[in-house]
Amino acid sequence: MEVVLYILTTVLTFIVMEVVTWCTHKFVMHGFLWVLHADHHEPKYPHVFEKNDAFFVIFAIPSILLLYFGISPELNYLFFIGLGILFYGIAYFLVHDVLIHQRFKWFKNIKNRYLLALRKAHKIHHKNMGKEDGECFGMLLVPKKYFRQN
Repeated sequence: MEVVLYILTTVLTFIVMEVVTWCTHKFVMHGFLWVLHADHHEPKYPHVFEKNDAFFVIFAIPSILLLYFGISPELNYLFFIGLGILFYGIAYFLVHDVLIHQRFKWFKNIKNRYLLALRKAHKIHHKNMGKEDGECFGMLLVPKKYFRQN
């Protein structure tokens, strides 16, 4: 039974991270930490790394701490919360940096309806170059209107 609860904790944490990501993106990245996120909205950013990449570190710190304290002194729920955050971070990297922005050319010819809608929603987000008046701040949940446009 404990294994099932650990799995549920990991999955629930992954799901909650979409809400955390939406709120962080809207109120922090497009708010007081715009200074780190602004370069991400520049078209054809010329460098390998962006200031925006600092958010990977910012999100990794709680995950690492939870993983550490989740095995010390013995395995506990904190580990599985950290694991859920880690899995979301991996998904974020694959979806946002690889699939959407194609910083790595691994998945170039995607025809999946959901993934195309996801890319369209993110493109709309980047259409606005400034910090205000944005939309589509999440990563995995896509408004229905973007499915109709594919």
